[in-house]
Parts: sequence; structure tokens; C-alpha cells
Amino acid sequence: MPYAVDFVNVSTEGLESSPVVEPLAGLRANEARYYKNKYDHVFTVSPVSEAPEALDRVASILKRERDIVIESRPLEATDFEVEGLRMTYVFYESGLAINVMYALEDGGKRAVGFKLSDGMEIPDELSKFKFARQKSKLAGTIRGSYFVIKGEH
Repeated sequence: MPYAVDFVNVSTEGLESSPVVEPLAGLRANEARYYKNKYDHVFTVSPVSEAPEALDRVASILKRERDIVIESRPLEATDFEVEGLRMTYVFYESGLAINVMYALEDGGKRAVGFKLSDGMEIPDELSKFKFARQKSKLAGTIRGSYFVIKGEH
């Protein structure tokens, strides 16, 4: 069942099996705050079993664009449109969050973003990427990287 992520009272609901549950919950809340502040959009997530198309979308783009297969177990996902962008997120047990930003208009921005929760190691499958650090009141230190999507998906 989908639920709105609360970025005021951060909850670990749905993420309990993660070894970095608190930072991952903070990362998820950080994303929710961003979408609320920038787009007035309520960020909702579902257990990945209820959002298989979101997981398939992320997995397909990663495989086709960079031959990447994520080893960690996916926990939650969401897929929504806001201001001409289709956004798809998957949150993984390891503490990894992946988002796909795909402009609906030709020539718009299209990219895959990776965010690592505080306390997790860089997964082997993402070892080729350089990660920048950012501080978050909700998530501690977030490390992030991305690549531009070249194909049509």
C-alpha cells in the first residue's frame, strides 16, 4: 500500500531490513522534502512488490545504458510525473537510492542518479563512478553520482 513519506517525523517503515536503516530513512525523507518544496508534490512510496514496473524501469535503463545490475534487494519504489519529468525511484536494502529523471519532451534532461546512505560502502557495480558528498539534516552525509541517459526508454 502506498504511503506518503513524512520528512518532519522520519520513519523507518518499509526499510527495517537495511543495515543502514536510519540513514536510508533520512535519505528517503530528504527526497520527500525536496519534491514538496520544489514542486509541492507529496512523495509516496510502495513496497517494491506493489510497484514492479518502477523496478523494471530502473533495472532496464541501468542494463541497457551501462550494463549495470544492482545486487542489493530492492525494498521500495515510486514512479510519478512532475512538471514534464517522469521520476522513478527505487530504494535498496544496502542503503542505495536510484532515481531516473526522464523529460517527457524530446531534448529534455534525462539522467540516472545514485545516492548512497551514510555508512554504506560503494557497491562493486557502481565502483566506476565518482561520488560527491552533500550534507543533509535528515540523512547525514549523502554521496551522489549520476550519468546522462543517451537512449530512448
